[in-house]
Amino acid sequence: MAGILDSVNQRTQLVGQNRLELLLFKLRGRQRFGINVFKVREVLQCPPLTSMPKSNAYIRGVAHIRGQTISVIDLSMAVGGRPIENIKDSFIIIAEYNRSVQGFLVGGVERIVNMNWEKIMPPPSGAGRYSYLTAVTEIENELVEILDVEKILNEICPVNTEVSAEVAQSGDIQKDLGERIVFIADDSAVARNQVKRALEPLGVQTELAKNGKEALIRLKEIAELDCKNDITERVALLISDVEMPEMDGYTLTAEIKADPKLAPLHVILHTSLSGVFNQAMIEKVGADDFIAKFNPDELATAVKKWVHSDQ
Repeated sequence: MAGILDSVNQRTQLVGQNRLELLLFKLRGRQRFGINVFKVREVLQCPPLTSMPKSNAYIRGVAHIRGQTISVIDLSMAVGGRPIENIKDSFIIIAEYNRSVQGFLVGGVERIVNMNWEKIMPPPSGAGRYSYLTAVTEIENELVEILDVEKILNEICPVNTEVSAEVAQSGDIQKDLGERIVFIADDSAVARNQVKRALEPLGVQTELAKNGKEALIRLKEIAELDCKNDITERVALLISDVEMPEMDGYTLTAEIKADPKLAPLHVILHTSLSGVFNQAMIEKVGADDFIAKFNPDELATAVKKWVHSDQ
């Protein structure tokens, strides 16, 4: 697996072009899966794992890698399948999600492919494994499934969505908002609901979209039908994920800032992606803020800041 990941700097050039790179892998059978390379730190042959008593059933053990102890999650089990066998012949994808590092046990790793987000589509509806998908695409006439890792992680270790009393009671956001809403765009149903639940105690009304394309269409519709001047008459703020099928959050932000009726809208990019390069990307596409998932107090504080800045 040496050399499978290029430099982060090279990959940042994809930003704003509605493109991504997927690392393709398999679990037990022929089905291919994909994970955004931006999430991946490294890929390595599975080292010896140490079992941890009373840990979640999906965690096969912990690995000691470069001075760090990392929990290793069996992705096949996490999506309702059978455990991956022959661990010593399997691989671990070391990835960073939501401010923590995890290891994902997979059966095999193939290669990296460069894709356009327009080719990444919402998943089919259904139960079973499909409920764990955040998107699908087609490569070489085969379906590639992109897993909703945030849902998987939330089932293993649920995220706290409660805003502290101190943050909730500071300031009167309802006075600043009036009848306006906060718009949320995220392809993960779990992530959308996490944001919504965090803002509800503040009295914030929200509207949700499943991806950037859906959000842009809806925002333009609101601006056209409900606003005499610009979108901020009805929408106070947009909180957007970065990774979304059809149109990513960077492209959504750039489209918003290029439209006179949408441009005044403040945009917070709220993502599980590593923050190493995000400040430059925020400036490139014109976003107002970046917050790593998921800290309800940080999110609530940022919402109050940007809503209040309009007053």
